Amino acid sequence: MCGIVGFQGEFSRDLLARMTLAVAHRGPDGEGGVILTADGQPPTGLGHRRLAIIDLSDAGLQPMTLPCGETTQGGLTLVFNGEIYNYRELRAELAARGHRFVSASDSEVLLHLYQAHGPAMLGRLNGIFAFAIHDARENGRPDEVERGALFVARDPMGVKPLYFVESPRGFLFGSEIKAVLMEPSVDRTIDAAALHQTLAYLWTPAPRTILRSVRKLEPGSAMIVSQGRIRRRWSYYTPPYTGQVSRAPEAELAKELAERLYTAVDRQLVSDVPVGAFLSGGLDSSSIVAMMRRARPAEPITAFTIGFEDDADTDGNPPDLPFARSVAKHLDVSLQEITLPSSAIHRLEEMIRLLDEPQADPAPINALMIAEASRAMGIPVLLSGAGGDDIFGGYRRHWALKFERNWTWMPRGLRAAMQGAAQWAATGNGRGQSIPAVRRMAKMFSYAGEEPDRRLVSYFLWSTDKLRRGLYTPEFARETALMDVADPLLKSLQRIPKEHDRLQRMLFLETVHFLADHNLNYTDRAGMAVGVEVRVPLLDLDLVKFAATVPSSMKQAGRIGKPLFKKAMEPYLPHDVIYRPKTGFGAPLRRWIRTELRDLVGDTLSPAAIRSRGFFNPVAVAKLIEQDRRGMVDGTYTIFALLSFELWCRSFLDVAPPVYASSTSS
Repeated sequence: MCGIVGFQGEFSRDLLARMTLAVAHRGPDGEGGVILTADGQPPTGLGHRRLAIIDLSDAGLQPMTLPCGETTQGGLTLVFNGEIYNYRELRAELAARGHRFVSASDSEVLLHLYQAHGPAMLGRLNGIFAFAIHDARENGRPDEVERGALFVARDPMGVKPLYFVESPRGFLFGSEIKAVLMEPSVDRTIDAAALHQTLAYLWTPAPRTILRSVRKLEPGSAMIVSQGRIRRRWSYYTPPYTGQVSRAPEAELAKELAERLYTAVDRQLVSDVPVGAFLSGGLDSSSIVAMMRRARPAEPITAFTIGFEDDADTDGNPPDLPFARSVAKHLDVSLQEITLPSSAIHRLEEMIRLLDEPQADPAPINALMIAEASRAMGIPVLLSGAGGDDIFGGYRRHWALKFERNWTWMPRGLRAAMQGAAQWAATGNGRGQSIPAVRRMAKMFSYAGEEPDRRLVSYFLWSTDKLRRGLYTPEFARETALMDVADPLLKSLQRIPKEHDRLQRMLFLETVHFLADHNLNYTDRAGMAVGVEVRVPLLDLDLVKFAATVPSSMKQAGRIGKPLFKKAMEPYLPHDVIYRPKTGFGAPLRRWIRTELRDLVGDTLSPAAIRSRGFFNPVAVAKLIEQDRRGMVDGTYTIFALLSFELWCRSFLDVAPPVYASSTSS
């Protein structure tokens, strides 16, 4: 697990050092960089910051080169961020075919696998990764790869990030936006569509980022770069929602689920350093720790949980800490409890810088504090329960979707009237928005009159179109007038035409967007901010494939989420933990916005600050803040999105770009 950066084009030689330094926090155990040349190609720079997890020796250093001729300039050179969990099996297979290895690292396995299979290697990998391979071979290259080209890829589930820029001077990439912004010629114009979407979802659907010039490589995607330009970009993996589900009995599927989860956890325990775990006391994280204990029955296991200083609930959810303690005692693991003080929210500006994108969610602060504690104890790897709700069900919106059957029989005109009433209340005309049940009911009916797929997308929205557009300046309103925030998710649904079950279609969106663009994004940044690798066994590809075949009735049964998963864990966890009410990995944000963050909101979203950006109407923003404080509108997360955007602009735009020599030839 590391930080990678690179370029191909006419860039300064010291750019590579600056890009690598920008991701130094991701790899405290070493650094490296190389400038490569090949006839007919502009220079290629590859930089790396190392977090040593497998093969701690110098043999695992990167950039790593596999010579394929008399000099390294005629070989394959790799920078890689992530872990390949099946690398031992792949290494044995390659060794049997005559490949010779000089390290015990999974990085070297990637080089040999590419040498043997070219880009088709991606179908052989089980892991989390973002990597780039420079192919300078004179002979033996795949047909589509020119000499000196870059092969760039991201893992199927999007656990590891990769950003890229195509500029007039060439191509740049990095694990974080900070790295590519080290090049001063990169355009820093805000992407209007991305800002429009971010205000709606609280995160930005890939491939967009908040900057027009910077893009995210989508999960399960790859590209070939030559002459400083993307020559080919393609998707090699789509979560397998094919419309086909298992007919096996529930008891049989529950047993299979438990065994597949055990296999995934055991596979992801591979490490030459200590491995710990997140433990919230919820089903997902508790199940991971249970399987760790099963795989390592006699070894000490350390888990980390978080509680609030004043035992506050998290916007209507009960505290997790008592359940985490119960699981730790049941499984005989050491539980490290981190207390989150109210003052922790004042790390918000730090969090925004770490996230790279203006995500409006306080949960990254929780993850960051756990990662800090883990690193301080000498545990640089943590297993997380992320992904369980996204593949097996469990979010409130999954129940709400099932609940639709109780009212979709209504004539569309009546549903449209309900929609109008709900949206009227959501824009500050109603009362009771401070009550969680009222908020959720209003949200459920705010899109009642829409067609089915558009209604699916609406469950991911945090505000109505009317509320958002009411905040815009006339200029920004005109620029976004024809932009539909639902477009990227509706487009994604076209990838699974044979899947007609509505819950399965929603879970597909959870996986390719909410999970990859939001949860995994902040989890990666929070961990890597302090050099901690976070692994996600529930997103093991074999387990994801199995989950897609589980009937939706075993993912949401009335108000009970994840019934199959819960049954599968009955032999391993206390009953009250398995069947506890659903909570989120959150924080009391609604209280914070009105109390601890009140002054920061007032200062950061002052009329002068809002006016200077030119996107939002200062009067409308002030009105939203006041209505939220009075409980007339549920505007907390919209306000937090505005706050996050302004703080992001101050960290990433209101600073002068670096200045240095302008050419690699200098």
